Amino acid sequence: MTASSPAVRALFQQRVAGDAALLELARLRFVQAGMAAEVYADTPEQLEHVLGFVPPHPQLPTVHLNRGVNVLHGAGRDVLEKFATRFAGRVWGLVVHDKAEMAAQTDELVRGLRALDGRLRAGPDRPFVLLEYAAGLPPEWFAEVAEQVADLARISFCIDTGHVGIKQARDHLARTEAGGNLGALRLGDPRLPELAGTVQSAVATALPTVLELIRRLGAIGKPVHFHLHDGHPLIAGLPDHFSFLTQVPVPFTYEHRRSLAPLYGPAGLASTVTAAVEACGAERASLTLEIHQAEGRLPLGDAAGLFRHWRDTTNAERMNYWQAVLAENHLLVHAALEQ
Repeated sequence: MTASSPAVRALFQQRVAGDAALLELARLRFVQAGMAAEVYADTPEQLEHVLGFVPPHPQLPTVHLNRGVNVLHGAGRDVLEKFATRFAGRVWGLVVHDKAEMAAQTDELVRGLRALDGRLRAGPDRPFVLLEYAAGLPPEWFAEVAEQVADLARISFCIDTGHVGIKQARDHLARTEAGGNLGALRLGDPRLPELAGTVQSAVATALPTVLELIRRLGAIGKPVHFHLHDGHPLIAGLPDHFSFLTQVPVPFTYEHRRSLAPLYGPAGLASTVTAAVEACGAERASLTLEIHQAEGRLPLGDAAGLFRHWRDTTNAERMNYWQAVLAENHLLVHAALEQ
């Protein structure tokens, strides 16, 4: 990162079946867009493999580790120290999820983070460990934990806009007059045309909640990581990890169109990015576009040569489409930063 702009990353991984040409395609598209990388890895060997394809960039990669790694437990802290030692100076941060059980064990969590910080500071250039908001606990609890460990040098936090927004919108829906009947509400529900206004009012509470959490964590005065993606609480299955250009189609007219606005959209993304820079400072805000729900096909164009040995390029075109979605959202982030 530089003093003039925050780190802006996107997911770098092979999301469809195929060979290493898919990672070569990602490498090409990342270079063309000027994107830094966040990668997924379960083992050090997996991380070594994918880092071999990540193009050089002034901003070091971040790494999202296996969701089973739990900093509450000694075994989880051992995994983090192992990664931090092996990849010191090669990655900027290691992202791990919070867990629902942590709310009842906050003191133990704080002790574990303090112990881990001491181990990380024992060697030079070790990455940050970034505890991500993921388990749907109260955002207030998450902010309070961050404030309790504000003095730790190598421990910080990751605000996931999708996770925070879905939690807030669903909680708000549950508090409405009809809330007891809305827990199972999904896009195909016959009640939705009459309840769309109520739903969208709940959706509109997501952004203020995220902005307040940014303010709380930014006031601590150390780097904060962000997972940026959009979604909607009525989407079945995984309700987030979508592009900020997503609209949610519905079979009825609401506010003169047959779609519902998502949690944020481009304007909400711009507000989030602006708040991150204002609260954290450009040098301490780290942004990753964690968008992976983007299905489509896009002709390979200038990358066709990478797949001469493929008889069926369907998955290559699917990968190329996803890369295009990442690049489009990357432009949205930079447009917000330029303001």
